[in-house]
Amino acid sequence: MFIREIESQDNEAMARIIRQVMPEFGAQGPGFAINDPEVDHMSQAYAAPRHRYFVVVENGTVQGGAGIAPLTGMEATHCELRKMYFLPALRGRGIGSEMMVRCLQFARTAGYSHCYLETLTGMDEAQALYRRFGFQPIPGALGATGHFACNRFFLLGL
Repeated sequence: MFIREIESQDNEAMARIIRQVMPEFGAQGPGFAINDPEVDHMSQAYAAPRHRYFVVVENGTVQGGAGIAPLTGMEATHCELRKMYFLPALRGRGIGSEMMVRCLQFARTAGYSHCYLETLTGMDEAQALYRRFGFQPIPGALGATGHFACNRFFLLGL
């Protein structure tokens, strides 16, 4: 297993993973990231400055990923942890922690001072991971992500 930056040949695999994992947690329909236009072309979306998306490769195939990008609608000091999803075979093995380290290191290097994320009730293991890394729950959404169906919000000072 290794983590690397996304490449164009990974787009189809990541779109499939996002569309498989999000419905497991009831995150389908309007207001969820599953409908974001970037889902089908992640490598291009994260090629912009201060954007980075990482994938987890195991047995020669992409099995998950996560990224950092500017938080739309907020000052340039705020980024967002985006689309952190893993297939079931990766879960419970500490890979989420490795991915968080990689994403937060990039966020700091890119000059962000705060990292925001949105999630959903029922994604309890993910929320426990966020808290272990110091993310604090906040009462409402920040920025303009378009993810109005999310109901849990977290912020981390970098």
